[in-house]
Amino acid sequence: MAARAGVSVSTVSLVINGRDSGRVKPAIGERVRRAAEELGYTPNLLARSLRTNQTHTIGLLSDMVASTPFAGRMLAGAQEAAWEAGCLLLLIDTGGNVEMEQSAVQALAQRNVDALIYASMYHRKINLPEFPEGLPFVVLDGRPSVDLPTVDWVVPDEEGGARAAVEFLIRAGHTRIGFCTVVEDIPAASERLAAYRSALLEHGLGYDPGLVARGATGDAHSGLRTARELLDRPDRPTALFCYNDRVAMGAYRAARHLGLSIPGDVSIVGFDNQENIADALEPTLTTVALPHYEMGAWAARRTLALSGSTTTESEHKRMPCHLVVRESVAPPGRNS
Repeated sequence: MAARAGVSVSTVSLVINGRDSGRVKPAIGERVRRAAEELGYTPNLLARSLRTNQTHTIGLLSDMVASTPFAGRMLAGAQEAAWEAGCLLLLIDTGGNVEMEQSAVQALAQRNVDALIYASMYHRKINLPEFPEGLPFVVLDGRPSVDLPTVDWVVPDEEGGARAAVEFLIRAGHTRIGFCTVVEDIPAASERLAAYRSALLEHGLGYDPGLVARGATGDAHSGLRTARELLDRPDRPTALFCYNDRVAMGAYRAARHLGLSIPGDVSIVGFDNQENIADALEPTLTTVALPHYEMGAWAARRTLALSGSTTTESEHKRMPCHLVVRESVAPPGRNS
């Protein structure tokens, strides 16, 4: 390449490694780059990593994120943020197999990734696998089950999102609002319930535990059962806040079985803004959007900021969840 460009080998090295600014004339630098393009040259990243002690790769270990379309936007956010910074994302998805996790961490560490992201399909407390000391580590959509001052994490602002949903129903005129949730002891359930309760109390509506129906799972079957439990009452609520969009889909079915119209007889708000559910229901579902893409991008940028840094302070981020208004909410109807 030096012969092709008519320059010395050292000049080629400066240009190819991006260290030519102020040291090589722009016209000569352009000549070297043109020669590299004509010859189809690609830099040896392994050799470069030996010199810089950086591979410009981020390891991402996920439980079921890659195999679940619901959470896939986290990967898109992380990958695009890494790409913009000139880095690649190296992904291993364990499919929820905990026994694979430690081996996966070792496999990523052996490839000298600059940092590691652990991504959870849903917001939960995580028993983290062991990871090499000094390797920047960020948890995406989860928190360590024990306090680890060296671990950064990003999660949705569950309480803020739930509060936005309940207050939207209150502003629409609803004073009797039910909550279809799950029995599972996870942050998403407990924090959304806490926000539902506090929003009602702060607006002087009172909290009635009888208007909280809990299902075993967060799917449409559970939503059908819990929503029917509330809507079949003689003093039924005029609105339902649902733990997620799949539960809301079950609530739609319950309303239909009981001959209730949405939003004429009952208004419904979900959570997640799940693709192919929220915008496919009829009427379309007002819901709270989980910031999957934004969380993934933040996690990637945070790992890059930590890579090569000497900081010992961890950062914990709660990402805002925004309300997406569609057609499933109206003022209380004729049977309220």
